[in-house]
Amino acid sequence: MIGKTPTEHQMSIFDVALESFIDMNHELVLLSRQIDWEEVESEFSEYYCADNGRPSVPIRTMVGMLLLKSIYNLSDEGVVARWLENPYMQYFTGEKVFQKRPPMNPIDMTKFRKRIGSQGAEKIFKISLMVNAKEITAKEMKMVMIDSTVQEKNITFPTDAKLYRKIVERVLKLSEREGIELRRTYTREMKALKLKVRFMNHPTRKKEGKKAVKRMRTIARAMVNDIARKMDAFQQKQYGKDLELYLRVINQERSDKNKVYSLHEPEVQCISKGKEHKKYEFGNKSAIGKTGSGLIVSALSFRGNPYDGHTLSSHWEQIRRLTGHTPKEILTDRGYRGKKSVGSTEVSIPTSGSPGQSYYEKRKVKKKFCKRAGIEPVIGHLKSDHRMMRNYLKGTLGDAVNTLMAAAAYNMRHWMNKNALSSFVSWLLALAGRLENVLFGNENQYACWPSTLAVVA
Repeated sequence: MIGKTPTEHQMSIFDVALESFIDMNHELVLLSRQIDWEEVESEFSEYYCADNGRPSVPIRTMVGMLLLKSIYNLSDEGVVARWLENPYMQYFTGEKVFQKRPPMNPIDMTKFRKRIGSQGAEKIFKISLMVNAKEITAKEMKMVMIDSTVQEKNITFPTDAKLYRKIVERVLKLSEREGIELRRTYTREMKALKLKVRFMNHPTRKKEGKKAVKRMRTIARAMVNDIARKMDAFQQKQYGKDLELYLRVINQERSDKNKVYSLHEPEVQCISKGKEHKKYEFGNKSAIGKTGSGLIVSALSFRGNPYDGHTLSSHWEQIRRLTGHTPKEILTDRGYRGKKSVGSTEVSIPTSGSPGQSYYEKRKVKKKFCKRAGIEPVIGHLKSDHRMMRNYLKGTLGDAVNTLMAAAAYNMRHWMNKNALSSFVSWLLALAGRLENVLFGNENQYACWPSTLAVVA
């Protein structure tokens, strides 16, 4: 392992080996055996320097913590706290004895995500595909379903008044930090304007509220210009981009394109997906591709709000690169209309059928696109179970990493659920065999199966 001495120290008499008290058939134990950790070590070693810097946290620990975070829908702080009290999580990350101290500071996970970037996150996603390698066959990859969704950012609902107030607050904090005396702070006036804006939806106060928003805009522009004049050359170089962003927000109009909706997330886009309960969503567009068995084979995040049909080539390339297979047909919804093919792959969208089609042919097409609708609950699980409902990672890099990690966690959970089902079926078969022996076998076996007899009774 990178930056660590490979020697294993002798266990203390006070150490408790994990294998001595955990269930070796637990889902995390079985999953850890499915992952080739040596391959993971070699894949991520390029992001480290072996002879420079302080010793690093083991790669297996970092990758394992990222997977656990997305599998169980936890924050960085939450997964570290849960790891400390969960022996199965410790076993999954490569520990041999029960640990009583956290393996890292939660900030280390943020640094690790920045270090590996979207390329490293895609490697983790590929690991989840290798875990389900039995399902990646030419027959299964013949048809892939693709759909897009909006990954909302962790921002408040944007309004002009909110943005102007935040600009004023940031300028005041900046002046205090740099020791710059402003001509005026407008504190009392902004407080009064805030109350007027708060109740501007009332019919009798709408005109007054609009006037208050306009005044907020004037105050924000005056304060930005004031602090910009009083900065020296070094300060202007340090805070120049922030001041440009503030002026961009102040000068933008209602009909402008590429508007800024958040100061800490300026890349956020306003996207409408035609939802009745949520007309507009603020975030980025993400898309996934799945097979008929439910395995996600493609997960991409896009900057802005591109046309869905223009993203299919990226999906096609990622599927071919990660799985080694090229799908013969891609099923999409009508948002992808206009795209007939990608490379040698046919693109199909729902249609009402041609007049010359028979009833059987129309029924076959309808059944195929009913199967395509199965991608909708997959997106729902990604959002509700694997941290895609609200993206807390910053920037476009955070968008890409969060999408890939959610897809990797879904594939891991897919394998865990499938293994749990097979284990349950095996248990039922074993129980049936025992019951058969009790009922039709040797009568002396009744004394050996009290629990079974209780079930039979």
